[in-house]
Amino acid sequence: MSFYSGNRQGNFPGPIVGNPLNGLCEKAVIQTRKVFDACMKQIQLNDEVVTVTDFTPADPVFPLTFTGCQSSGLDTTVSNVTVDRFDDRPCFARVSADVGIPITITYTDANGTPGTATATITIPNDVVLYVPQPSIVPYQIEGFGSAICSTGAFGEDGTLTITLCITIILKVVVDADILVPTYGYAQIPPCQEFTQDICTGFFDLPLFPAQQSVCPNSSNG
Repeated sequence: MSFYSGNRQGNFPGPIVGNPLNGLCEKAVIQTRKVFDACMKQIQLNDEVVTVTDFTPADPVFPLTFTGCQSSGLDTTVSNVTVDRFDDRPCFARVSADVGIPITITYTDANGTPGTATATITIPNDVVLYVPQPSIVPYQIEGFGSAICSTGAFGEDGTLTITLCITIILKVVVDADILVPTYGYAQIPPCQEFTQDICTGFFDLPLFPAQQSVCPNSSNG
């Protein structure tokens, strides 16, 4: 079993059925990152020129043929952050920041050898967000970025011109201790082992046929 595989116990995540107050048993302090505000930005960049590095395998034979690119899964960076508060809206501010999204590029070289390389897409952002007042534990501006390429072409100098679809999320967060109502500790069920045992269906059969409740009448001819 798992939280979502055959688990019929009460203390597991999922939709609440019935009265949500049933089962509440404590107020717990959890250490987490409280999100004060967030916004999402989705854009398309056409003919964006990026510098490609970290060719694998090294020293590919040019010219290179672009085959695709997408976010590499590495952490998105947020730099050059400035926060300018509005005098007439004390809890809001103009937030400017550069979000860097690492991407992995795939290609084939002149010999037909496939390879990968890396680049970083840097997107400037200028948005309005709710920003809490100063405190001992400071707020932080965090970013998430995801990108996928639709077309691309390598230049003779190793640069890459690509068209991308990009999603960026900016957040105002604070490391905080939050008091929340809980249903107690989660009950961790045992794992359901994956198996391809060909005998499973056969072994699940009863040893003898089930007895019918009413026997069919015999024919009198």
